[in-house]
Amino acid sequence: MRTEYTDLDQVRAAAELRHAVLVGLDLSEEELRVPMDGALFLGCTLSPLAQRRAAAAGALVFPTIPDLPYDVYRSRLYTPAELFAGFDPDDPLSYADTPDARIYRHSRTRGHNPDPLHALAERLHDHAITEALADVLPERPVAVMGGHALGRDTDGYRRAVRLGAALGEAGFTVLTGGGPGVMEAVPLGVRIGVDEPTLKDLAKAPAFGGDAESVGRWIAACPTDLPSSDRPRTIGIPTWFYGHEPPNPACELHAKYFANSVREEGLLTVAAGGIIYTPGSAGTVQEVFQDYCQNHYGSVGPAAPMVFLGADFWVDEVPAAPLVRRLARGREAERWILVTDDADEAVSFLREYAA
Repeated sequence: MRTEYTDLDQVRAAAELRHAVLVGLDLSEEELRVPMDGALFLGCTLSPLAQRRAAAAGALVFPTIPDLPYDVYRSRLYTPAELFAGFDPDDPLSYADTPDARIYRHSRTRGHNPDPLHALAERLHDHAITEALADVLPERPVAVMGGHALGRDTDGYRRAVRLGAALGEAGFTVLTGGGPGVMEAVPLGVRIGVDEPTLKDLAKAPAFGGDAESVGRWIAACPTDLPSSDRPRTIGIPTWFYGHEPPNPACELHAKYFANSVREEGLLTVAAGGIIYTPGSAGTVQEVFQDYCQNHYGSVGPAAPMVFLGADFWVDEVPAAPLVRRLARGREAERWILVTDDADEAVSFLREYAA
């Protein structure tokens, strides 16, 4: 395990830096006379003397990459306040000037196959986000998957809020995809329960279109004074691949990625306490079978619960649950599959697994 340094005083106090990782530090005034064999310098500024010593010790120096609207080597997750910095609720168009919108535009100009420099920058950023996510996760967080198109003025949104409230009361840390619809409703319920005045205000901006102004109105409708805890209970895992959908303001933290494949696989992998699937479209169905594949082969640990919330949908309309059950027959995963219409039963099932 490499020791990571993000504070200059820590570096000065270190007796050695062998195989250490140093992130985003101004070391231009430091001589670095300690051993640093195999050290890794990410986005650090080194004096010419320190650069020579690092090279002689076999250390690797990854310089700051200029002209990017994001920090390649960041050591923490994003907060909604950071992603929406500069946003004025009275001026919905101001969303276009937020870091979230600027990073999305930058990624779009490079397309799905960016040049090697920007491809490397995005991969390094995503690796840093994965490391930062691991730092804040409890042992068995749970995830909720479901449709992004669910409007705030719908019965389905209200049911998702109630589900979030039940998960919050049970003490779970809850992960979602970090976007709109179910991904917003569940963390909102975790944090404030079923709060009627808030739901009424949110319903005034039930959805958003493809322009910055409608996105801004959608963001502005969400309260900014939601309670938080010392250890985050709600974490969104969104992606700039779907950057036309902003991250929701209801999550305390966001692990936002460039690569959607890394984000999806990572979300399913870290949800070690199980996943609740609410009705969704092709993306949710894809996640069902990615998740079951991990459970089937035990590729990331023991089989974790798969809860299909909405029996008619998952058995008849989109019959994913019967197929998963058939594949799991006779395996350890079989006992951790539940199909139900009862959110309380779903939460109890997850609590049984966590016990």
